[in-house]
Amino acid sequence: MKTRFFLASLLCALSLPVVADDGFTPLFDGKTMNGWKNPYEWGQIEVVNGEIHLTGEKKFFVVTEKTYSDFVFEGDILLPEGKANSGFMFRAHVQPNKVFGYQAEVDGDDNRKWSGGLYDEGRRMWFISPIKGDKASEAAFRARAGEAFKRNDWNTYRITCQGKRLKIEVNGVVTTDVEDDMDASGVIAIQHHGEKGATYKFRNLRIKELK
Repeated sequence: MKTRFFLASLLCALSLPVVADDGFTPLFDGKTMNGWKNPYEWGQIEVVNGEIHLTGEKKFFVVTEKTYSDFVFEGDILLPEGKANSGFMFRAHVQPNKVFGYQAEVDGDDNRKWSGGLYDEGRRMWFISPIKGDKASEAAFRARAGEAFKRNDWNTYRITCQGKRLKIEVNGVVTTDVEDDMDASGVIAIQHHGEKGATYKFRNLRIKELK
């Protein structure tokens, strides 16, 4: 009986996510897509050398099976060469072939430089940070974001959600720090923008839930 109890306890412990000393829990184990799903009828996902590689010919998002409310999320992304755009969705909502909600922008346009902006996918779009078409808002965003994003290298995003406060950091630079109460909880998602032949790469995805 004791042996059975020990084995059951061991299996249970092995199935639990590993929590680091700093309180973060991995969202990606580096080997499988356990804990994630593709709500679209298209899009290819491959795990290569500890990275998630997304390919396809139409835009799609891969989402966590679990929802989160208040947290600190971190993740690395490498955009493909050429025309590219992506984002980390958070507190997002899922329907068949559709994901919408908050998105931390990953902008491959060297001229626009809106990486680290807050985009409202499928709803208000560029309504928050920066406000598209508002020259003062756009200029203030570029002054904050500066040259934080590295176009042809890995970039680390850090997203903090606490109540209405939403903060986005790119490579340690605070690019967005606003309050908005549209969504209180939802999934985390990563994006392929739909460029045929392009591979979007992600790694080191982890989260620390806040109480």
